[in-house]
Amino acid sequence: MTKADFISQVAQTAGLTKKDAAAATDAVIATISDVLAKGDSISFIGFGTFSVAERAARTARVPSTGKTINVPATKVAKFKVGKNLKDSVAAAKATKKAKK
Repeated sequence: MTKADFISQVAQTAGLTKKDAAAATDAVIATISDVLAKGDSISFIGFGTFSVAERAARTARVPSTGKTINVPATKVAKFKVGKNLKDSVAAAKATKKAKK
């Protein structure tokens, strides 16, 4: 699903125009990005939690050359799935398997 498809689905589900749904979607994405940039986390009960994690410095090997390089420590965005979303996906998967 593309962002445009997602916006269309949100517009249909919420009874909004595509323009309003696009503005709302962009606002949600910008807000989540701002919260994570500050190093905080944001939780949607049942859906999941967006957070920031530290990835330690490490040594890696470049497959094409075989050389080792030092990869510096960095911060990365993480998402932990909530129970309701996890159960919903599992139920959809089970239903799909049953139809086969």
